[in-house]
Amino acid sequence: MEKPNSNKREVPLTALKAGESGVVIIIRQGHIRRKHRRHGHIIHRSLVHGITRDSGFEKRLVDMGLTPGTKVTVVKAAPFHGPFEVLVRGSRLALGRGMAERILVEKE
Repeated sequence: MEKPNSNKREVPLTALKAGESGVVIIIRQGHIRRKHRRHGHIIHRSLVHGITRDSGFEKRLVDMGLTPGTKVTVVKAAPFHGPFEVLVRGSRLALGRGMAERILVEKE
């Protein structure tokens, strides 16, 4: 069942392909860590959501011009979980995949 307020056009920046654009909506707080637990020969993976205030991260994005309402165009997405090259306010920026995953955009 779909949430009534969900918008299918709201996606993480990493969901955009080269040439696609979006408008920054929000920057997610915290990060997602992966934990591996070993039981015999089986490795179990679980997601742990760390919700922390990361003002250094927010400041860095603001300094680069990435603020809510800003248009972002993906120039190139490196393969194998590499960085994203984006066009923001006439400047090209390289963002790590972890950083790009925390930026939620509305796809145009």
